[in-house]
Amino acid sequence: MDYEPVSGGEYVAGQPYVNAVLSMFPAGRVYPGPEYANNADNNNLGNFIAWDADQGKIVWSIPERFSVWSGALATAGDVVFYGTLDGYLKAIDAHSGKALWKFKTPSGIIGNVNSWAHDGKQYVGILSGVGGWAGIGMAAGLINDTDGLGAVGAYKGLESYTRLGGVLSVFRLP
Repeated sequence: MDYEPVSGGEYVAGQPYVNAVLSMFPAGRVYPGPEYANNADNNNLGNFIAWDADQGKIVWSIPERFSVWSGALATAGDVVFYGTLDGYLKAIDAHSGKALWKFKTPSGIIGNVNSWAHDGKQYVGILSGVGGWAGIGMAAGLINDTDGLGAVGAYKGLESYTRLGGVLSVFRLP
């Protein structure tokens, strides 16, 4: 990221304010493993990782095209759910990082995955609806890379993978 301070910026209540021009760039190959060395999708902005706090190291990593803004939900059955800005709800094996399932929701996911039980059945739900800093370019029709405090440049192309809107998706687990 390039961060260029400016003087005289005007604060607008309720809007992000850093009094600087920000330019964001893809992180490149975030995970150093050889399996990503020749991958055409190396220009990812994010990773979903399992971290071993005792060892102080990454156990496994899943590169994502865009930042992962959703929370993670880990179940007692060793399944971890998370959402992506391009709109996928994903289920991952907690030990191996192996993808178990994914579902394309109508919009990007920035919220937390939730789970609950009702009448002896377990459910997982997610609200999709890209917004915030990542979605400001789409929502406001901004086009310059530095618009939206650099969000437009950072999330260039997001509109090719998702759309605006909000939908609650709920799944019953077997």
